[in-house]
Amino acid sequence: MLDLSALLESNQLSEGYSLMSVNNDYTHIQIDDKEIILIGTAHISQESVNTVVATIDTILPDCVCVELDHQRYQALLNQKGWESLDLKEVIKKKQLPFLLANLALSSYQKRMGLQTGVKPGAELAAAAQAAEEHGMKVELVDRNIRTTLLRVWRKTGLWNKMKVMAALFGSLFEKQELDEAELAKLRESDTLSSMLEEMGKLLPSVKQILVDERDVHMAYYIRNAPGEKVLAVVGAAHLPGIIRHLQGEEIAPETISEITTIPPKTAFSKAVPWLLPSIVIALFVGGFFFGNRDQLADAATAWVLANGVLSAIGTLLAWGHPATIITAFVAAPLTSLNPTIGAGFVTGLVQALVAPPTVRDMEHVGDDLVTVKGWWHNRLARVLLVFLFSSIGSAIGTFVALGWLKELI
Repeated sequence: MLDLSALLESNQLSEGYSLMSVNNDYTHIQIDDKEIILIGTAHISQESVNTVVATIDTILPDCVCVELDHQRYQALLNQKGWESLDLKEVIKKKQLPFLLANLALSSYQKRMGLQTGVKPGAELAAAAQAAEEHGMKVELVDRNIRTTLLRVWRKTGLWNKMKVMAALFGSLFEKQELDEAELAKLRESDTLSSMLEEMGKLLPSVKQILVDERDVHMAYYIRNAPGEKVLAVVGAAHLPGIIRHLQGEEIAPETISEITTIPPKTAFSKAVPWLLPSIVIALFVGGFFFGNRDQLADAATAWVLANGVLSAIGTLLAWGHPATIITAFVAAPLTSLNPTIGAGFVTGLVQALVAPPTVRDMEHVGDDLVTVKGWWHNRLARVLLVFLFSSIGSAIGTFVALGWLKELI
């Protein structure tokens, strides 16, 4: 660990400086002629903000590395970025699931941040700002957030996907009390190691992508950052892994290329969207040629009602516009037979057209999503809820209808 008083005595730091906080969050590593100092932080801690700024003012590094990618860095700098969001374009590009996941994660972090009065990622923004004020180089060393989420989704099995979605949805309703004392405990490596080990047992593939791969990515770019004295500001959860990789063998560029590549969809995942429509069509065709044709009308009615009604109910639960509810009822039976588009994308687009988010919704989306009530009152969030609930309703309706069809045909 970094002993700042010892550094002062050895003239490695300028005399006359002192830090506001000296604790076990510091780690000092020497690699050849490069001196790397790491600070493990809590993303909603005022103490972390103070420590980061004081450290930069004291040690005056050549470069400051922060646990951010370009997208999250711009979001921290531009708090009003939501105002320029083109929601219709997001829907057309089928990026609503990514937007929903991003907002759910952001709202969870912000709810915790409200308890300490610190915005999530404040210490990272403070590190970048302090470095720029000193004319230092700033390096964004984390992997692109979209790449991380897509790697989690495409490299995770169906059961674990359901666990991830349940955890993400559950975070919208979770209340967790944290103060600076508890955050200080969470920054302790032993506590974090045990938490990550537990996560690794429950969801090994998710932990590998969310934590381990990002440790490798950040360690590589920290080690190759310009300058002889480099300060890295990272979440305390990543500190043990980054230290291990910095002290180990040098990471090959090929490794970075591999973990920054979005895996292609598997043959199974490509086949699944076509599988259910194929089964349904086969049941209808089989019923026409070999079954009771008088029951085909009942089977078609069952398909329409199961899909349409449950998708409409989902839309209603999301407080969708009446026109959107009707759209859900009409579209779901058709989209369930079309693997190229889901009911949620249709209902989401209609909701965005008939009840478009206002300027106020865009400006206050970050604040509104802190509460469960805010998700339903903010029009931008309501579009996402309509997408989610109508999709779930249609999916349940499809399986219910399959059971009916087997009885009727």
